[in-house]
Amino acid sequence: MKAQVKILSREELRQRVEEWRHAGEHVTLANGGFDLLHVGHVRYLRGAKALGGKLVVAINSDASVRTLKGEGRPVMPAEERAEIVAALADVDAVVIFPELDVRAIIREIRPDVQAKGTDYTADSVPERDAVAEYGGRVEIVGDAKDHSTSEIVAHFERRSRLEPRKS
Repeated sequence: MKAQVKILSREELRQRVEEWRHAGEHVTLANGGFDLLHVGHVRYLRGAKALGGKLVVAINSDASVRTLKGEGRPVMPAEERAEIVAALADVDAVVIFPELDVRAIIREIRPDVQAKGTDYTADSVPERDAVAEYGGRVEIVGDAKDHSTSEIVAHFERRSRLEPRKS
């Protein structure tokens, strides 16, 4: 399946989830900024997919990433981040969302599982209340939080300050 076909509007996502459920599929939701895809992202999404069923990835819009991470972010626009994530075999659907958290999408599609990375605990997941409203569950997946886009960006900023400019 081509990556572009996996990128859906909110309404298309609701319809797709309804079709999957009608076919007996379970749905897992993962979310994040996914700015500069790295191995931590891949391991998180692989862990989410391993929970079973279809994997929906909700990607923060440019404005929400900027609010959450600060000026200069995201490095890549949301449409490109969505295309890259959609190209991963583990991912079944991608949606871009403008809110600061995924509560609205959780309430819209009611995933069986919301998968969060290891920088959270089951008790610290901000949206756990929305998942609990309908009896879904939260799972922590992926490897230890040893990778982050913020660290990658900071690394390159430090390098650029240290390297002499070429004329």
